[in-house]
Amino acid sequence: MGDTQIVACTDGPLLVRGDFDLVSATGEPVERTRRTVALCRCGVSAIKPFCDGTHKLVGFRTG
Repeated sequence: MGDTQIVACTDGPLLVRGDFDLVSATGEPVERTRRTVALCRCGVSAIKPFCDGTHKLVGFRTG
């Protein structure tokens, strides 16, 4: 595995870049097709664990 970077977007998702394995809370692998993914932090995305932009509609704030 190479370097992995995680960036917390203000009022938005976590952007994860690099070579990493993504697994569910139960330990099942989650398929990804991109080297960079946006992970939901607001909890209302319809495609969890990935972000679908719903945080904008619900007014999610990080701070």
